[in-house]
Amino acid sequence: MANIKSAKKRVEINNKKRALNQSQKSEVRSQIKHVEKLVEKNDAENAKTALLTATKSIDKAVQKGIMHRNTGNRQKSRLSKKVKQLA
Repeated sequence: MANIKSAKKRVEINNKKRALNQSQKSEVRSQIKHVEKLVEKNDAENAKTALLTATKSIDKAVQKGIMHRNTGNRQKSRLSKKVKQLA
């Protein structure tokens, strides 16, 4: 455990940021799973709209540094490929 006051503050700040990042990552994963469920159900229209929201959240996560750029691009590509196969 940290002894210096500023180091204790850093630990607190890092824990808060980690919690926020985890919640945003979880939200992205949930949206990806939602698109995949709609693809399984062959619901093309709802899958397209869900893909747009998932893409937007993935882009935000990449922009904030929560997710690596290549990871975000890979996930968007895979999702869009699944949705296109429905049409």
